[in-house]
Order: sequence, then C-alpha cells, then structure tokens
Amino acid sequence: MRATYKTFFVFYVLISNVFVNALEPISTTFVFGLGVAAVGRKLYNYVYDERCNSKWIAFNSTGLEVALDQKLFGQHVASRVIQKAVTGFMNNKNPKKPLVLSLHGWSGTGKNLVSQLIAENVYKEGMASSFVHQLDFTRHFPHRGQLENYKVKQSQLQQWVKGNVTNCPRSMFIFDEMEKMIPGLIDCIKPYLDYYEYLDGVSYRQAIFIFLSNAGIENFAQVALEFWKAGRDREEIQLHDLEPDLSLSLFNNKKSGLWHSSLIEKNLVDFFVPFLPLEYRHVLLCGMAEMSAKGLEPNQDVVDKMARDLLYFPKSEKIFSVKGCKTIGSKLDYFT
Repeated sequence: MRATYKTFFVFYVLISNVFVNALEPISTTFVFGLGVAAVGRKLYNYVYDERCNSKWIAFNSTGLEVALDQKLFGQHVASRVIQKAVTGFMNNKNPKKPLVLSLHGWSGTGKNLVSQLIAENVYKEGMASSFVHQLDFTRHFPHRGQLENYKVKQSQLQQWVKGNVTNCPRSMFIFDEMEKMIPGLIDCIKPYLDYYEYLDGVSYRQAIFIFLSNAGIENFAQVALEFWKAGRDREEIQLHDLEPDLSLSLFNNKKSGLWHSSLIEKNLVDFFVPFLPLEYRHVLLCGMAEMSAKGLEPNQDVVDKMARDLLYFPKSEKIFSVKGCKTIGSKLDYFT
C-alpha cells in the first residue's frame, strides 16, 4: 500500500468505526476520549509499521528486572511478584490461561509505573504500541446507574477485548480505577480469562490483563506500621502478610469493582499485588530520580525541601506519604 493510500486509510479510520473493534472498540466516543494524539500514534503504528510478531514483541526479562530495581521505590513485594509472574508467563510457550494481575495501592505508589515498565519490556513501542490497550472506567463508563447503558457497555467491553486479541493474541489490557467500575461489569470478560483453549476460534492464552485499583488497601498501612513500631525492617514484609486479606476484602467490597466477582470466585486472578504506602526515604528517591529525568543535577537539599512539604499519615507518626510520589514532578518545579 503506497503512502498516499495509507494516509487515506488513516483518515478513513478516524472518521468511521470500521476499525473500532480492532483497535479500541468501546465506542467511537471512547476512541476520541483516548485523545487524538494517543489514538493517532496507535493508528500510525498499526498502518505503517507495527505487526504482531517477534520484531515488535519480544520480552526483555533483564530489562524488566533492572527497570523495577531502578525506578520502582519502596515496593519490594510488588517488584518481586511482578518480575516472577511476568517472566514465568512470557517464557511459557504454552500457557493455560492469560496472565491476570490485580495491582492495589495508594495513588503515587507505582501501579501505573509498573504497567508502563511491563509494556516497555514486552513491546518495542512500549505504551504507544498498537497492542497495549488502556481503559479508564471514570471516563469510559461514567453512567453507573443506567441499566440499559450497562448492558450496552457489557457488550462493548467484550467486543473490545475480543477484537484486540483477534488482531494480536499477545495483547495487553490495562483497566484503570477498577474501584469505580460498575459492580459486576468485569465479569462479562470472565470467559476470556479462563482456561479455555479457544472461544469462537480465538485464543486468549497469550494476553495480559492488568487491573489497577486503590480498593482493598486498608490493611497495608496497618501492617507496615506494625513492622515499623516493632523495629522490624520493612523489607521483611512478605506477600502472604498482605494478599489473603486483600482478595477477601475486594470480594466483599461493593465499591471494589470485584464485588462477588467470578474472577475471584473461580481463582482467575493470578496475583493480587499489594503496593505499600511510601515513606519519606522513598519520596527522596523519587525526587532524585525525577530530577535526573528532567535533565537536572540531582540535589539532595532541594529534594529534601520538597519531600518535607508533602503530607504524611498517620497524624501522630507521619510516616507515609499521602500522595506517594504522584506530585513529585510539579513540586520539584516549584523548588527548583
């Protein structure tokens, strides 16, 4: 296809819904909700270059390990689980089901960062890949109380997943703000996360599903605080100290997005990954890394002033950052 025809094709896609199901098929409105730049980039990749093959999709286990070590601070539990889970899945040439990860933690603790790092070490184009798909329930499913709309969205969500996996079996789906999802909606994709070899001729076993949420995190701070009060090293906290209560809390919480979900009931979520609240020392690490990312010479004094300006909890001990590292970038702009 010559360049002129390709250009016409991109224009045609943007003004019609012919390719919506193959790219981001929640709705035409949903496509434009993603942002013209983001959709345009994915269309460019899809039409001009990117293909679902080893040239564009190749897992870099060492790259993921290094990235988690150098960019994710204060999350030894999450880092360990993510590295082992993703590496094991990607190295398995015949997985029995897709990889399903549910990441839970406060804002700014690293959930979105981890999703980005996984994408960057699986897809050549990283988050800009045509095969990485994001869904924000606040923007794309805003009408929680409308039953008719719910049924429409249920069908659209199923078609969105099916269309993209049909296009590329090694697709990655990121569901953000799961706690704001309409109760029961996520169960409509349950068959795609199960142990079926094929559903209507489509295999979902190579896909990756990542849920992001701040639900079920109440116990994390308490566990971390108890370790701190006992003088124990935070790095002694293990997955088994947090995960059992987390899955139970999500199942019983009507606002978790996974309330009485068959995904939990049928054990289709491979790992519930806890992200601990960040301490002052972790905020300092975030600040130093952010200065480097901005092309600035890391300055301990500047970062220290910035970190002290943040809010911490509990009120008495003031150990954990309320917003984690979320506002570090804008705060540094103020102090530099």
